[in-house]
Amino acid sequence: MFKMKIPILFCAMLLAFNPAVAKDDPESQVATIDDVVVVVNDDVITRNELDERVKSVISQLQKQGTPLPEQAVLKKQILERMITDMLQSQYAKESGVRVDDTQLDLAMTSIAHQNNFATLAEFVDKLKSQGVDVKKFREEIRSEMVTKKLRDREVESKLAISEKEVDNYLANKSKMGLENEEYHLAHILVVVPEQASADKIQAARERAEHALSQLAAGADFAQVAAGTSDANDALKGGDLGWRPTDRIPPLFLNELKSLKVGENTGILRSPSGFHILKLVDKRNGSAPLVITQTHARHILIKTSEITTSAEAKKRIMAIKQRIDAGASFAEEAKRYSEDGSAAQGGDLDWLSPGQTVPEFEDAMNKLKVGEMAVVETQFGWHLIEVLARRNTDVSDQQKRQQARMAIASFKSEELYQDWLRQLRDRAFIEYHLDDDQK
Repeated sequence: MFKMKIPILFCAMLLAFNPAVAKDDPESQVATIDDVVVVVNDDVITRNELDERVKSVISQLQKQGTPLPEQAVLKKQILERMITDMLQSQYAKESGVRVDDTQLDLAMTSIAHQNNFATLAEFVDKLKSQGVDVKKFREEIRSEMVTKKLRDREVESKLAISEKEVDNYLANKSKMGLENEEYHLAHILVVVPEQASADKIQAARERAEHALSQLAAGADFAQVAAGTSDANDALKGGDLGWRPTDRIPPLFLNELKSLKVGENTGILRSPSGFHILKLVDKRNGSAPLVITQTHARHILIKTSEITTSAEAKKRIMAIKQRIDAGASFAEEAKRYSEDGSAAQGGDLDWLSPGQTVPEFEDAMNKLKVGEMAVVETQFGWHLIEVLARRNTDVSDQQKRQQARMAIASFKSEELYQDWLRQLRDRAFIEYHLDDDQK
């Protein structure tokens, strides 16, 4: 039900490894073995794949105007990212996490709308006109969606935030007088593995210290981030965008408060590792105090490998016909809905703007009180009914919700990095690089 952002910018696709060589040609077999740079469990990353990814990332950094790190440093960063991506892809296949073509088409349509295209076909035509390989683009989006599903299942579903944590967070924020501040941040993260030895911790600290010395010598922050940071946004120069104070851990806020725009912190230690933050800009921001909320309920028929989009739509339309004929919406929801709200008769309580995925919210907002509509989202087919609307002062609730989201944000990142470390610790990874390429 809840919103999933689909990245509009995308990294280059990994080229599919094709082991098809003439079995009777020993030289071809030797060439194939020589082209393997890393073995990752039962899969490999080839030299061509790495070179293609490096070319793509260099092109991306140049378009962003980011100074390039040394090529050897950048290549190592990219290779490690490719290994992480491959491990997640392998785990997704093993655990049955996948995104079918129907779900992918919905995501692509959403991206098209975000880019102001009326239809997916128009968006695809534009991609082709720009020389974009549409098939590779689709598979990159599918890969990102699979990663999001994995993260939701392995990390987000395990997050627990107590009311006491929210109270403490708000109290600390008020004490610092930062209620309305917003910061544009960039960061560098050097990850420290869980239960790392003293030598590994020291090695990580030395990497962070080297990055800090480069910055002190006048190096561009985005360039250092691209060559050093272990964070997912490293190849975007470590740019975190604008963040309200609610979404910044107190440890970092204490340091940012004393920075001038353009300055960076020293090395900060957290459970994830060592951080360096740059204050790109700051501004005063204030959230609206009064919003329009909608009290709605819904019935969801999910699409899956077994249930096609057409079948799900047929079932939801049959349910709507029964309700139109006098059946109870709540009873139909309890009996047929495949959402967690089924036990409550499909009741979603009061919904604030942005709380649901765009397709659901757009359809809901067009309804008058008492009206119903059918709509398809990435989750399946929904029957929505609007029960009531109200304008509500949500100052206190909003502050607590924002605090909860902020705590979840940095807790989630720590849990995600920890999960990735565990995934890597269990994997068989063997490098086949020349000494000058390691």
